[in-house]
Amino acid sequence: DVDGDAVDLPPSLASFGGNGGTIIDSGTTLAYLPENLYKAVLDKITAKQPVKLHMVQETFACFSYTSNTDKAFPVVNFHFEDSLTLTVYPHDYLFSLREDMYCFGWQSGGMTTQDGSDVILLGDLVLSNKLVVYDLENEVIGWADHNCSSSIKVKDGSGAAYSIG
Repeated sequence: DVDGDAVDLPPSLASFGGNGGTIIDSGTTLAYLPENLYKAVLDKITAKQPVKLHMVQETFACFSYTSNTDKAFPVVNFHFEDSLTLTVYPHDYLFSLREDMYCFGWQSGGMTTQDGSDVILLGDLVLSNKLVVYDLENEVIGWADHNCSSSIKVKDGSGAAYSIG
């Protein structure tokens, strides 16, 4: 959803296993959305904050803006199984090309499965300022919002606590 306003997903994106789905990849910088979802997300964002978009390097949808983007632009939420929500803030999905110009980190198109179904690829831009846990054994991922410029406390196997950061 964009600021609580639902975005319709094609049924093929609702599940994985040969029928589409979502990949969260910290090794990818941006977020790649199927064309119809990309357009719907940008339309909802720009309906809430009208800006005149233009393409830069035939890749990035950009606009002139000089105010605080977090106060003016909506948050985008991705909802997953088990009521898990990934919130992406404007300062995460927008990047500054120069002092008075911002671009969307959302990209159109990208990946498909072998059968041609669209896949959402969420890269590092959606993981900014989050602690992320990849549980490979159980094939699950989790995250929590965190100010990554501050330290965190972790415990090792012996129970000793350490401050990292």
